[in-house]
Amino acid sequence: MVNIINDPEKHRVYKYYDLVMAAFVTVLLCSGVIGVQKVSVVGPFHIGSFEIPARSFGAAILFFPLSYIFGDVLTEVYGYARSRRVIWAGFGALIFAAFMSWAVVAMPASPGWTGQLAYEMIFGNTPRIVFASLTAFFAGEFTNSFVLARMKLLTSGRWLWTRTIGSTIFGEGVDSLIFYPLAFWGATGWTHSLVIQVMISNYLLKVGWEMIATPFTYKIVNFLKKAENEDYYDRDTNFNPFTLET
Repeated sequence: MVNIINDPEKHRVYKYYDLVMAAFVTVLLCSGVIGVQKVSVVGPFHIGSFEIPARSFGAAILFFPLSYIFGDVLTEVYGYARSRRVIWAGFGALIFAAFMSWAVVAMPASPGWTGQLAYEMIFGNTPRIVFASLTAFFAGEFTNSFVLARMKLLTSGRWLWTRTIGSTIFGEGVDSLIFYPLAFWGATGWTHSLVIQVMISNYLLKVGWEMIATPFTYKIVNFLKKAENEDYYDRDTNFNPFTLET
């Protein structure tokens, strides 16, 4: 005989959970496909007679941190287990995007079509960069979600800003420490000092972005908690990242 235990919490239907998941995956794919190759510049700035020189940065930095904001929102409102399912959805989407990019670039171009070089430049990421990106995303997002869930228990749900920023410090730190060395250490045109410099500057930009967006995060979290009638605490949660159980 099979005993069926009905747990209402495991079968709750949320109004906005699927929309937040879709937003998370959309930001992840767009920042990883559209913005990853563009190098932009900011500055120079003049403060009186003092000049701050222009700085180059990857355009994706302006948008990729949004995925961490959505990750914070998911864990804060719905809990680690439901956030874990979203992270796996994003991971699967990135794998498909990488495969599709490789397949489209590898297809023979029609003799009359002149866009092959542009496609190769934008979508022809090397397997090394793809592997680095996937590994860094997986480790960084789960670190972010785990730290936020544990900090919520430690703070008894108070001081939301401490865990959204604190989890990002750890999550983006793990992401950066994995991605930049795996993707660029020893690569042509990348000295060891340059890899470290870019890794540190981009990490600081990402964390700074999270801090600036804190009021926006508060508004989303407060809206969802009220609309969903949910404020999940991961007291008995299985934090194993390799499961999809909720």
